[in-house]
Amino acid sequence: FKHLDHTPSLDEKIKDKTMRLKKYFDGSIEVFWTCETKDGVHIADVKVHGNNFDYFACAKSDSLYKTLDLVIKKVEAQVARKKSKWKNHISHKHKENLKSILAKAA
Repeated sequence: FKHLDHTPSLDEKIKDKTMRLKKYFDGSIEVFWTCETKDGVHIADVKVHGNNFDYFACAKSDSLYKTLDLVIKKVEAQVARKKSKWKNHISHKHKENLKSILAKAA
């Protein structure tokens, strides 16, 4: 926390948001949070680090709790985009393999 008081309710909110992220990943991940306030604007950064990936998001708003929600939505969107790409890529490969198998059988 930078220029911001650390409270138990804020700590609990960050733990809840971290648990929300962990459901998307298998294995161990590290989540790094930075919360600060500048000129009345609350800023939250989150970095999610795993074995084969890194996700980073930053959000700003007038309320810290709203900022935490925004930053989590951004990371979830990144994860969904990446998983969708991966799923479509795997699907595409399997379709090609199926076509070649069927062509050989004919």
